[in-house]
Formats: sequence, structure tokens, C-alpha cells
Amino acid sequence: MTELFEPLLRPYDEKRRAELVAAFMAVEQAAEPVPEPTFAALREPSQRRVVEEMLALVGRTLIRSRDRWISGYRDEVAAELARDPACGQREEDRAVLVLVLIHSVAIPRAEGLLTEDSWMSPVPTSVEELRKRSQLPIGELESALRRLRAAGLVGQVKAGDDTAGGFVPGPQFHRLTAAARRRLQEELILAAGPDSPLAGAVRARRRDRSGRQGGEA
Repeated sequence: MTELFEPLLRPYDEKRRAELVAAFMAVEQAAEPVPEPTFAALREPSQRRVVEEMLALVGRTLIRSRDRWISGYRDEVAAELARDPACGQREEDRAVLVLVLIHSVAIPRAEGLLTEDSWMSPVPTSVEELRKRSQLPIGELESALRRLRAAGLVGQVKAGDDTAGGFVPGPQFHRLTAAARRRLQEELILAAGPDSPLAGAVRARRRDRSGRQGGEA
């Protein structure tokens, strides 16, 4: 891996090279966005650009969350991976994930409980709600939840004094680019209310974008 980055790292002394590699590894491996002050190569804009260039060599990009950073797939790479059948999710996994997003993010946001532009949520979707809404046999539901947890797409919140236990979007949602977040929001609108005026507006915007792209081609 260091050989891949050598052209980018060559101008720097050993200390700065170590800082750049440390920042790269941190944003790639962390479950949560990394605080900017923790790494010198994230604090300095010029060095942060080098980290961005290192990530680009492996199809990744830096994603900012306030004063924190994490990496994610570049939009064009994510689109290519989505077309690969080997990278796709099972239909039941997608259905369960959509339910978690609807009940942990979409509904709480509509009720004013979530205000940030984020897919992370402190509002868990209970197992009982998933059983009621998914219509999957309990064994298939539990298997889907295990796979989604293993992939980092959902997280489990244990029952406590102030909240019921359940499932919330997992740490992989930190790694969505702004464009990916918008696409996901559109897909959720289409899934939750396909006949709603908002869904109609989403389809109209997509037709318009498709028409513009076709004209440019």
C-alpha cells in the first residue's frame, strides 16, 4: 500500500509522511468520524488535500461531519459497485434496512425530533415494529438483522431506563457523501410513499436530470 502512495509522500520528511499515513488509516478504519484536532494531517488544509489524494487512489474520498472526518467511496465508484450483482444485498435485507430508516430517521425527522442532515439517529426501531411491518418470518428477520449488523448498516441499542431497545442506522451511514445522502433520501421517499406528491417530485427531478444528461451525450 505504501508503494501506491510513494509519489504523493516523496516530498515529505519521515515525520510528515507518518502523519499522512496515520490520518489515512484513521479515516479508513474508524467506526465513527475522526476528530480533526487528533491528527495533524487533518488539521492542515494542505495536508488534508494530500490525504484526499491518497484516498482517491483507492476509490475513496474524505467526508466531513462538522470538525470530524471519515472516508467513503467516491460517487462514481459507488455507482459502479452498485451495478455489480456480487455487491448487492438480499431483498429481505434491503426491506428490513428501509424499515429501520423509515422508523428511526424519516418519521422522527417529520415529527421534528431530528434536525441535522444525517442518517444517524438516537430513535431505535423496536423488534416488535419490524416484525409487524416486515411480514418476514421471525427467523428470516433475525438473519437479516444479523447480516445488516455485520455489515455496519444497522446498530443495536439495548433497552435501558430511558429508551426501549431496538435498531438504528449503523456506522456505515457516516460514510455517505452528500450526493449519496440525497439519493438515499429520494429512495426512501419513493419506498415510503410512492404515490405521494413528494415522490412525484422526485421522479420528475430524475427525469429532468436524465434528460439533461442525454442531451449532453
